[in-house]
Amino acid sequence: MAKKSAATPAIAVLTDQKVEHTLHPYDASPDASNYGAMVAQALGIEAARVFKTLVADVDGRLVVAVVPVTGEVDLKALAIAVGGKRGALADRAVAERSSGYVRGGISPLGQRKRLLTVVDSSATVLDRMFISAGRRGLQVGLAPADLIRLTDAVTANIRT
Repeated sequence: MAKKSAATPAIAVLTDQKVEHTLHPYDASPDASNYGAMVAQALGIEAARVFKTLVADVDGRLVVAVVPVTGEVDLKALAIAVGGKRGALADRAVAERSSGYVRGGISPLGQRKRLLTVVDSSATVLDRMFISAGRRGLQVGLAPADLIRLTDAVTANIRT
């Protein structure tokens, strides 16, 4: 019997598209008060390079926001970036159902439903950024330009 691959949909996208990336496993509790900072510390990576993926509801449609763990998403700025008026974080169950991932492991890549994605503009000055690889305890390092291309993302200043 063939061994089942441990690849997540996010890793599959990167592999299929032949995008250069690195995988970084870590141990951190998803219930930690500042999960992103713990991830950065566990990996020994500058926190400004580690980005979290959030699913938001903007005027009734789901949108993905990718922001540095050093801040929060500015929901008004996110709404404006996608031509909307009002944004709110999506309910956890809605975000998990839409993305196909669990909280603490939501990746902007390989989501079950392809959503409009906004990457905070701070990523564009980095040579490498780190995002969830699609499961808790695993980050992927890649060039911001590759993430933006693969998700057809727009960039905007959406962090507080």
